Amino acid sequence: MPRITRRHFLQLAGSGLLVAHSPYLMAQPSKKKIGVALLGLGNYSTNLLAPALQDTKHCELRGIITGSERKIPQWQQKYGIKDSNVYTYSTMADIANNDDIDVIYVVTPTGTHKDFAVQAANTGKHVWCEKPMAMDSEECQAIIDACDKNGVQLSIGYRMQHEPNTRTFHQYLETKPYGNLTAVSSFAGYAGQGRAPDNWRMKKHMGGGALYDMGVYAINGARFLTGREPLAVTGSHPPQRFPEKFTEVDETTLFTMDFGDGLVADCGTSVVKGFNHFKADCEKGWYQLKPMQSYSGVTGTTSDGKTLAPINGMQQTLQMDNDALAILHGRQPMVTGNEGLADIRIVNAIFKAARTGETVAL
Repeated sequence: MPRITRRHFLQLAGSGLLVAHSPYLMAQPSKKKIGVALLGLGNYSTNLLAPALQDTKHCELRGIITGSERKIPQWQQKYGIKDSNVYTYSTMADIANNDDIDVIYVVTPTGTHKDFAVQAANTGKHVWCEKPMAMDSEECQAIIDACDKNGVQLSIGYRMQHEPNTRTFHQYLETKPYGNLTAVSSFAGYAGQGRAPDNWRMKKHMGGGALYDMGVYAINGARFLTGREPLAVTGSHPPQRFPEKFTEVDETTLFTMDFGDGLVADCGTSVVKGFNHFKADCEKGWYQLKPMQSYSGVTGTTSDGKTLAPINGMQQTLQMDNDALAILHGRQPMVTGNEGLADIRIVNAIFKAARTGETVAL
């Protein structure tokens, strides 16, 4: 029997090519934890992902990849990261030879996701990519193709699909405790006055603005909690509050998604106005998440007085453990690349609808 390396074993497992009776599966010792390298050490990695990885059961922080070398000492000191597991953007290809690292988690501005995710896949490591997946359908497909070519898993960081109350409402699609859906609303945004002019969230080519940054929560929430794909969208941008700041990207975008059979989702997103909820109206009642996409406090309520309390702990911990288990057990991750691609196709259609004033078919 040819020798199989640990790295090749994980690649096979991630691509779903191992089966229960495989001699490789029986011969290889069980791996307890997946080694994660964070690519990009900004706010989300620093204040959410790295802390969440301290409580995960099936994966752990083992490496970093950064374009800011000044950050390296503090990360090494805080998390005990070995010198051999530290990379810069220019040296990340070398991670291919590092058996400590199984996953590269891309946590950089949206406009850079495609290039970094493709590079990550080409190292033979599994790829976790933050949302939104990329700038357009072509970039999303390039990421999917690179992961397929290299036999590695791809998961998109939609933590809300891992959040228990959100999942409970998703199960209502089967159990229908309030009958069939009749209308949906899904809104995600925060109040503010914009960022500094050089901040990536104010740059169009980097994926800044409300619809990319926050709108995918509203889009994905409506898709996930209806279990349906929109047939057409409309879109509009209300008058700007800070036109001198938002010269490239949208402050607020309002849109609808028509799922057919009379079911329409009323949606919106903003980075200057706060709203944060999902509501499903049904034949015999309603249920809602409010807040819907916050890092904590996500609460469910229903028309008959049920309350689904927020979880203790971090949503990111659940997300990364679930994605690690998918690798370890050779099964499809909960949020695939095709899920990220579907949202970006809708994002681009909404922008077109807002620009033309017409309904855009999908």
